[in-house]
Amino acid sequence: MSIQDEERSPSLTERFPRLAKDVKTFQVRDGEEPWTLKEAKTVATELVAEVERLEVELANADAELSELLRNSGDGAGDDQADSGSSALEREQELTFVNNTRDLLAQNTHAIQRIAAGTYGTCESCGGPVGKARLQAFPRATLCVTCKQREERR
Repeated sequence: MSIQDEERSPSLTERFPRLAKDVKTFQVRDGEEPWTLKEAKTVATELVAEVERLEVELANADAELSELLRNSGDGAGDDQADSGSSALEREQELTFVNNTRDLLAQNTHAIQRIAAGTYGTCESCGGPVGKARLQAFPRATLCVTCKQREERR
């Protein structure tokens, strides 16, 4: 990120103006300590940095994929192995782009939940996701029970 980008990107306080108040509403599981402002800021900072990194990565991957698609017929000739190799490379790049987009969406959603004051609440049952779970996996939107139920389906 350039210095100009850093100057334009909002500070944590600008991005999350109610965080000091909202952190008190972040749910925790029984036996867990309530979220502190410092812990919430740490998670928010990590998510924002991850979004910025993924946006750059996605732009580069999109450019690479466009280049692969543009040159899909060039140089392959009649050799089936070359054509297959090119197709595999395009498929791998497309998978990477799609996975990066999905991860970017998950991180963006987590940031939106922090900004809305709903971070830490299970999107399925409304119970606590768990502070320890969110510190390990900040993009989690479901408590362990709901996540297990979802994976069994």
